[in-house]
Amino acid sequence: MRIEAYNQVQQLYSSSKVSRETSVQKKGQLDQVQFSSQGLSLQAATAAVKNAPDIRYDVVEPLKKAIAEGTYNVSGESFAEKLLAKYEAL
Repeated sequence: MRIEAYNQVQQLYSSSKVSRETSVQKKGQLDQVQFSSQGLSLQAATAAVKNAPDIRYDVVEPLKKAIAEGTYNVSGESFAEKLLAKYEAL
């Protein structure tokens, strides 16, 4: 058993005081942040999506009404084409 190896490990984990340097900013020097135009566009798009409603009632309500009345018909061919298109996209 090697005891000196223990001493080396103990030195790694022993607490040591960290010296902290205080930085003094020159008078009149301020930190600045600049956003790119792409960042501003992304921020605007994010805000627009956040403010948009989750459900588009102007589209959903007529479909609900047609389904409730039994007048909503789906073409089998149209359904099959869209289903295959989704499958091929995977």
